[in-house]
Amino acid sequence: MALFLDTGVLGYVTHPRAEVAAPCHQWLMECVAAGSMICVPEIADYELRRSLIRISSQNSINKLNSLSQDVAQYVPLTTDIMREAARFWAQMRQQQMPMAPPDALDGDVILAAQALGFAASAGQTVIVVTTNVGDLSRLTDARRWEDIPVGRY
Repeated sequence: MALFLDTGVLGYVTHPRAEVAAPCHQWLMECVAAGSMICVPEIADYELRRSLIRISSQNSINKLNSLSQDVAQYVPLTTDIMREAARFWAQMRQQQMPMAPPDALDGDVILAAQALGFAASAGQTVIVVTTNVGDLSRLTDARRWEDIPVGRY
């Protein structure tokens, strides 16, 4: 099983203030120590990184880079994933359950497509670790980090 970190969770674990980052970061490090597979999906990296660049938070950018290189597996976007995300985007609108405004890129459908694509290609079950369970859980297994017990995933 693999734990896919969404933008909100990545923001917590890379936050420059320890009092904000500590609980989530500790949970993540305990998961790593227990042998969990941790994944940083490219769409979540992009969403967080653009904000960190905008506010010139080099410390957080360095933490994000370190996490993606030293602790987690970086999962890049592919053409197949983007095509699946487009299908999800249309499907959600056809069901009148959009996950973002009509003109938005909608990172959540891209994240769900990445998680499901990784699950299929790697033969892994994936949990998206998120702060936004409501939208993501319509497409994939999504849980708050606080609701995932430390263990081998």
